[in-house]
Amino acid sequence: MDSQPYIPGLKPADLGPLSRFLPALEEGVISAWLSQLNRPSAWALDPFGFSPRLVLEAARSGNRVLVTANNPVTRFLLEMFANPPAQSEFTAALADLGAVKKGDERLAVHLQSLYLTTCEKCNQQIYAQAFLWRKGDDAPYARIYECAHCGDSGEHAATEEDIDRARKIAETDSLHRSRAFEKVVALNDEDRFYAEEAIQHYLPRPLYVLTTIINRLDSLNLSTERKRALAALILIACDAGNTLWAHPAERPRPKQLITPSQFREHNVWMELERGLSMWTETGSTVTCEAWPARIPESGGILIYEGRLKDLAQVVKKEIPIAAVIGSVPRPNQAFWTLSALWSGWLWGKDAVEPYKVALRRRRYDWAWNATALHSAFGHLGDLLPEGVPFFALLPEPEPAFLTSAFTAASAAALSLQSVALRTEHDPVQVLWKNATKTDAAQIDKMRHEQSHEVIRKAAHDFLISRGEPAPYLHLHTAGLIALAEAGTLKKTGQEFDEALRKVNALIESTLKDDESFIHYSTGEGVDTGLWGLVSSIAPTLFREGESLADRVEVAIVTYLQKNQKAIYLEIEDDLYPRFTGLLTPSKGLIYAILNSYAERELGQWKLRAEDVASMRRKELDNIRALIEAIGKRLGYNTRKQDKLLHWEDTQRGKPMRTFNVLASALLGRALQDSAPDTIIVIPGGRAALAAYKKERDPSLAAKLKKHTLVKYRLLRTLLDVSILTRETFEEQIASDPVEKSTGQMMMF
Repeated sequence: MDSQPYIPGLKPADLGPLSRFLPALEEGVISAWLSQLNRPSAWALDPFGFSPRLVLEAARSGNRVLVTANNPVTRFLLEMFANPPAQSEFTAALADLGAVKKGDERLAVHLQSLYLTTCEKCNQQIYAQAFLWRKGDDAPYARIYECAHCGDSGEHAATEEDIDRARKIAETDSLHRSRAFEKVVALNDEDRFYAEEAIQHYLPRPLYVLTTIINRLDSLNLSTERKRALAALILIACDAGNTLWAHPAERPRPKQLITPSQFREHNVWMELERGLSMWTETGSTVTCEAWPARIPESGGILIYEGRLKDLAQVVKKEIPIAAVIGSVPRPNQAFWTLSALWSGWLWGKDAVEPYKVALRRRRYDWAWNATALHSAFGHLGDLLPEGVPFFALLPEPEPAFLTSAFTAASAAALSLQSVALRTEHDPVQVLWKNATKTDAAQIDKMRHEQSHEVIRKAAHDFLISRGEPAPYLHLHTAGLIALAEAGTLKKTGQEFDEALRKVNALIESTLKDDESFIHYSTGEGVDTGLWGLVSSIAPTLFREGESLADRVEVAIVTYLQKNQKAIYLEIEDDLYPRFTGLLTPSKGLIYAILNSYAERELGQWKLRAEDVASMRRKELDNIRALIEAIGKRLGYNTRKQDKLLHWEDTQRGKPMRTFNVLASALLGRALQDSAPDTIIVIPGGRAALAAYKKERDPSLAAKLKKHTLVKYRLLRTLLDVSILTRETFEEQIASDPVEKSTGQMMMF
């Protein structure tokens, strides 16, 4: 398999509407990959429609994108992102809604009055931003507000008035709840129970607000654009009104429709107003049409409102697909169930009908996920020519998700071409292609190789190439890659549930039962901590001691020496092709190195003056001379041996102390050159980087216990100590430990 470089994004993941449910994908990745194909105006297919932003980016890069979008909510988001109404339409839509009468009151005034509370400091009546609840209670225990009168803000205990208001609203709850589920399913529908169950995740007050707003929609005489804008605002309110907002935010990206033990009830009208800033214009519109309309060669989006299998034969005849792209979906019962509810509330029962299965299903396990993905991957084979590349992003990666996706793809005869993994916080980038007949024959030929040995060798090879311990996710992925290449992820006729369990268990047992692996963890779970090779059997492909962190440090400093100023993205672009596949360095490591060697000016990084090569060489000479001077005061002779300095007793001629002076934080290399008890001397600017490396690499930390790390500045101060003895010297060098810098990121 060819290890491809990880493609970095240009911007962080978007925090727009419903972002807590949508894939967290950096902007710029998909357009960068499509540009490598060098086929402008070519057709790309997104078989999942799971990430509207990904489709939009592909279209804006000049491609024509065919996307299957079975979920009405993600389809609406895609249409809104591609062709958003003007900001003025959003403002006018909210004003029109707020002006509707509810009795003698304007609707906005009436709904806001439901959130009135009293400022604890000045006793003024104000609107609460949110109320806090405990699961199962019939009233809130606290409120959150910001008083415009006196400036008091934060969380305060709920008043009796707050509690009485919540209970009074609940007295008419059954009526509004009935109206809410009748928007989704008919009274005699067999799925009525599931709709009622889903609506239980709305408290009486937000449900009343939402049903009141939704019931006014049909009576509003709005233009088409204004209706779209208002629907977009209400969609945000629908999400804000449910009970999936943990307090504190322990689950920012919910997957299950489970109310947390403590949660936040938002002020729904305030969330409508907040939506004005979330639905900003996206810069330039993109042509977006529904199948079977035509879109221009300059780029655009064609939405097929159905399933991939229904599209297969038509596409093969009419649309030459050059590439497949997409964010591979992982189970999300919360979003899929809520999408069915919201579709009924906004667009009626007919919109829900094709998607109603999302209401019924409560359990989405990994076997179900693999079965669904296998079906989608199989349909790709029906509509694509052989050899079409499929660039997939797997967000929020975890071992079970990767096993599910890799096994489904392998069973559907997709040939794995490359995998790039940065950290568990970043999407995995996978390249598949339709397996040719030659590929399939080769896979069959390799099926008899022992899976256990395949995984063991893959894990060994990966850890050797890394030169340091790695998270379980990386080793699990290495095992999956090896099994995919060997064609042993799933046997013919085997159920996905059994295949996934066996693969996961096999990778875990290979690591746990093989004495050549060492687990650095305080927990018992195989996926906790880090995994490495025991030192006695770790022959390396690199010089012993050359860890990934050390090699990345050398690469970054070398680049900065050749390029006086560089933005972060330029550094990534140079770095990732050098460290491909599973060796992709994390942003945390890159920034730790940059902060140690460089300074940032106007968005550009440049080496500090003292870290320019010529200056560091002078400083090394000065520190070595300083060590020799201190040794002389203590009655030692200093002997040089390559990079080492030895203090020898003048009377006995015996080595007493050894120093290894570094300009870098290449600790692995220093340990290779140093005997136990060596004092390793580093610049003060390397202290935080050295501490970072120790924390990310427990094997390095264990080796360093036999040595002492000392900063340049401490040695300089020793010459000013009036009474310096051999004994006080030992006390002094232990007085300035190397500590991790405050706020240092720990991302492997």
